[in-house]
Amino acid sequence: MTAVLLISFLVLMCAGVPVALAMAGASLLYVMISGTVPDFVVIHRMVNGIDSFPLLAVPFFIMAGNLMNSAGITNRIYNFALALVGWLKGGLGHVNVIGSVIFAGMSGTAIADAAGLGTIEIKAMTDHGYSKEFSVGVTAASATLGPIIPPSLPFVIYAMFANVSVGQLFLAGIIPGVVMAVLMMLTVAYFAHKNNWGRDVSFSWGKINKALLELAVVVGFPTAIWAATEAGTDPALTFFAAMAALLAADHFFRFNAVLPIMTPVLLIGGMTSGIFTATEGAIAACVWAMFLGLVWYRTLNWKMLAKVSMDTVETTATVLLIVAAASIFGWLLTVTRVTDAVAATVLAYTHNPAVFLLLANLLMLFVGCFLEPTAAITILVPILLPICHQLGIDPVHFGLVMVLNLMIGLLHPPMGMVLFVLARVAKLSVERTTIAILPWLIPLLLSLALITYVPSISLWLPRQFF
Repeated sequence: MTAVLLISFLVLMCAGVPVALAMAGASLLYVMISGTVPDFVVIHRMVNGIDSFPLLAVPFFIMAGNLMNSAGITNRIYNFALALVGWLKGGLGHVNVIGSVIFAGMSGTAIADAAGLGTIEIKAMTDHGYSKEFSVGVTAASATLGPIIPPSLPFVIYAMFANVSVGQLFLAGIIPGVVMAVLMMLTVAYFAHKNNWGRDVSFSWGKINKALLELAVVVGFPTAIWAATEAGTDPALTFFAAMAALLAADHFFRFNAVLPIMTPVLLIGGMTSGIFTATEGAIAACVWAMFLGLVWYRTLNWKMLAKVSMDTVETTATVLLIVAAASIFGWLLTVTRVTDAVAATVLAYTHNPAVFLLLANLLMLFVGCFLEPTAAITILVPILLPICHQLGIDPVHFGLVMVLNLMIGLLHPPMGMVLFVLARVAKLSVERTTIAILPWLIPLLLSLALITYVPSISLWLPRQFF
């Protein structure tokens, strides 16, 4: 009967049935044939699968990313990154990476990064004489930072299925995101040296000083709140006073990106200090994005807001349908003891955590090429996490490893959504886009190796706060 469940799922997938319907259909077929489980359990388990408070964060993070894209925030991020690193050799390649680091702190998804910043960056790079292949490659690689640097939709999904703290996962992604960005910028520097590229904008102390001042303001905001709170000042009063000072500074200095960059600072600061949960933080991110678009920058109108809301509903419905279908599928995998069988097989082969992580990476890289990340997480977590517990692998660390593997899978056919988005944006064939991305697998796989086998890269920050 277990074979009925797995074979029917694979047959439906190969027939081109959407993954959510394939999981739900295979589960229903198993229930009907086995006769050991009442039919209504399928619906009951699917409903319970999305009846979760942490999952409320999903639509709000999706909406926050859509609002930032629609409100023209991406242009401000691009201009800030251009002032900061555009004067380096291969400048627009570095701008691409820095822009993605900042936008990752707002969108939470690789596809939003590729579709939002990618449109601006690829056009700017081709206008400055870069090949489309290089422009697409660096944009695709940097888009993987979206779900690694918090906030992150895949982390929310993983946290629900693995029963770990969303806040810990968010903190765990910060240093790995920085490591990935550094390796990507080193790759850009290599290509710039190899091809003897020059600067894309002239060196200007004025622009650099203004960009550094913006960074100082962003860093100073939480520092000032912490210092005032330690001195005994009311936290709420301190926060609103700091916000008023921040808005005044933005109005006076005409900053490009201070307020957008504050989004991840507010989220991480609020969660680590206990002001709000990840779900409440997602709502706060939406309110902040609406304030910037409707009130402060006035680049968003009510008609655009209605469109953003409908796009959010559509995307959320897709994600939650996958989660609901995966809930019954994952439950049946557990009931039929498939997860126990996989664990026994792996543990019979090796009890070495390093060997298991290597095998898990190979499996997740393969699965990531065929399944959307949400579906892959919901299927793989019940299978692999019990083995992690038996081998003493931290589930937060394993969450980082799993999400990064699945993000790399987004860059490859047949199911790589980032690949298809960038092929459409750059007007390149899927084949040429795939070839353009291949050199960028080197920094991505090196990042994966470091994050996999040096757990402190992921776990140092969570251990400081939790």
